[in-house]
Amino acid sequence: MRCVVDVCTKGMWLACLLGGSLVGTTLVAEDKPAEKPAEAAAEKPAEKPAEKPTAAELAAIAKIKESGGLVLDLAQNDNRLDVGLHLAQNKIKDENLVPLKDLKKIAILNLRGTEITDDGLANLAGLTGLVRLHLERTKITDKGLEHLKGLENLESLNVYGTGVTNAGLVHLEGLKKLKKLYVWQTMVNDEGIAKLKAAVPGVDVVKGVEPPKPEEKKPEAKPEEKKEEKKP
Repeated sequence: MRCVVDVCTKGMWLACLLGGSLVGTTLVAEDKPAEKPAEAAAEKPAEKPAEKPTAAELAAIAKIKESGGLVLDLAQNDNRLDVGLHLAQNKIKDENLVPLKDLKKIAILNLRGTEITDDGLANLAGLTGLVRLHLERTKITDKGLEHLKGLENLESLNVYGTGVTNAGLVHLEGLKKLKKLYVWQTMVNDEGIAKLKAAVPGVDVVKGVEPPKPEEKKPEAKPEEKKEEKKP
């Protein structure tokens, strides 16, 4: 017996030759399931073009740079600003802070060691995007901290070496995102720190290492004078 099977992929007839006679048989071929098209990759949301600075912002940046300050983007894809006036060769005073009012995108501001006073901090009152603020070794006092009450996103504040006391910390009690406060070499004490921590849970107040108090030297006792014995 000789059998020749011819299989067609489209389900055509099969012919089988057996003993010289032809027998027709119908075979229904199962169609292969159609291949599903590959799912389209999820489209990435189109990146929004960076907002161009306004004329007021450009003017403010120019004035800060004229004063010797630096104005940098926070990151490549973050158009918030990092502004530093602490390295300026010129003395930075209150009037040099006026342009800051037009830069609402400031996230970091460094005024360390400048000549600013409490009045100058009024220019920071509207910078609600501020996250980190350096005021160490400036002339600010408790009165200046009152201008910071509305900085709702502030996370780090440094007032080391300033005239701040416990009374000034009261102005910070509404800053619920505050995480770090540096107060070494100020008049802030444990009582003021405890009150702030009760109002702002989780805040870490860094007092620094206080130098040991010098021991009081006791006056040396004078040797007793020997009394001369009277001879009889």
